[in-house]
Amino acid sequence: MNQQIKPKAVVERWVDCFNRADTEGLCALYHEDAVNHQVVTDPLVGIEAIRSLFEVEFARATMHCKVEMIHEAGDWAIMEWSDPLGLRGCGFFHIRDGKILFQRGYFDQLSFFRAQGLDVPDAYLDEKKQQR
Repeated sequence: MNQQIKPKAVVERWVDCFNRADTEGLCALYHEDAVNHQVVTDPLVGIEAIRSLFEVEFARATMHCKVEMIHEAGDWAIMEWSDPLGLRGCGFFHIRDGKILFQRGYFDQLSFFRAQGLDVPDAYLDEKKQQR
């Protein structure tokens, strides 16, 4: 990708690939040593870890990202999003040379599990009880 590509355009491509469950297209948007930190889990480092995340998530859930707004500031883009099931969240994308170097996402994982009709892992519930 060309460094002239604006962060907002990279995130728009990311949304397009995400909504088609296009793991390879998504991975092409990241630097090899990128970090993807969805705050409900530990940060993932490197393209292979990020690829694994998308493969697992697309296999277990039908997801669709509806862009509410994308804010752009320098080499950052911040996306507010929703989905058809009522989930809402936001993502921060640090773009360098036209690719994602760092991503952080915020959403309610329990709401995600429930909206998707997925079982809530016991370990998840145990972890949340310990945080109280």
